[in-house]
Amino acid sequence: MRFRGQEFSGKGQTIAIVDSGVDVRDPRLANADVSGMGISMSATAHVLIAGDYADENGHGTEIAAAIHSIAPDAKLLCIKIMDARLRTSADLMAAGIELGARNGAGVINLSLGTPNMGKALLLRDCCALAVEQGAVVLAAAHPKGERAYPADLPETVGVASHPDCPVEKYYYFAPHRFPAKQWGALTGKFLTHGNAILPDGTRGGYRGSGLATAYLSGRAACLREALVGEGAQQVIEVLRQSALTPVPEIGYA
Repeated sequence: MRFRGQEFSGKGQTIAIVDSGVDVRDPRLANADVSGMGISMSATAHVLIAGDYADENGHGTEIAAAIHSIAPDAKLLCIKIMDARLRTSADLMAAGIELGARNGAGVINLSLGTPNMGKALLLRDCCALAVEQGAVVLAAAHPKGERAYPADLPETVGVASHPDCPVEKYYYFAPHRFPAKQWGALTGKFLTHGNAILPDGTRGGYRGSGLATAYLSGRAACLREALVGEGAQQVIEVLRQSALTPVPEIGYA
């Protein structure tokens, strides 16, 4: 990623990918520094941590590959919270955020969310803890602009997608320019490319706000490399300043 006349690749940064795990044999990750863990909930609501983070679905691998394409020198910490059918819970999402922050991640990627308002406070507490420890938390917004957490929390960077967004650019719907009464849940969100790109240049099997979040997470890691010593809010503000202003026709995909 080019920033202030220099190229940055996420060197020295750790990105936590809270998703379905990763297939380390994927050729797109051949040169990636990948580690991880799998977490689950016990019958007594305690978090169980295991060493197995193999991807049973493919979604987490697509997310990791998208991030790696933007920040190839960043370390990828894959926290598996979803099974083969991409089922999980807000409690596991919260645990994944906390584990990412506790393991030194400067960027935490959640290409998923929940509409459950009852879990919003739990997720907000975990996101606030992560931000206090210096992490930038990015989360996928609802593809139709409906309520989604943690993307709609003030501590996070909410990301949506649009097919007209090129992979190397991103937009920001500033609240003072795009009032909520006109743009609804899109106000305050970033907008970027949302297709998985395969090595031959063709589109992968996944698309949408989840992939858009991954691309922006890679850029956030590059900015963390460039802005050494700056906190999460400072990095987010630079993201906003670096973003393009969307045209009125751009909205949710």
